[in-house]
Amino acid sequence: MDERRPDDPAEHESAYELFQRGEALLASRHHAQAAIVLERADRLEPRKASILEALGRAYFNSGQHERARATFERVLELDPSAPYAHYALGQSLKRLGRRKEARTHLRMACALSPDSTLYRDALARLGPPPETGTTSGRELPR
Repeated sequence: MDERRPDDPAEHESAYELFQRGEALLASRHHAQAAIVLERADRLEPRKASILEALGRAYFNSGQHERARATFERVLELDPSAPYAHYALGQSLKRLGRRKEARTHLRMACALSPDSTLYRDALARLGPPPETGTTSGRELPR
């Protein structure tokens, strides 16, 4: 049985109040709890990139990488040139074992924000792309 009353102020929090509470939970490393609060904010303001970015971080940091991937893709639907969203999507894809797609988004983050060592280092940690069609720069043997 739900013990909340209809006049309970927690039931009437605005998207902004929920966002602020979610950010505070993220800052104190309560990622799963932050995701719950930020999901409520997302239901109230489903096209708000700041809420989606925080929700994606909460998912990622609580080990929910598929949800993080889907959430960062939603951010990019709203703002295709958001470097952090490309970075975070790349990191999510990397955790899901989708390295080729991860590389694409990490490269995009680097291109959009060339001075970011965070983005460059993430791309470098991914390693070089697999070679295609050649063996150590030579022709394939017959």
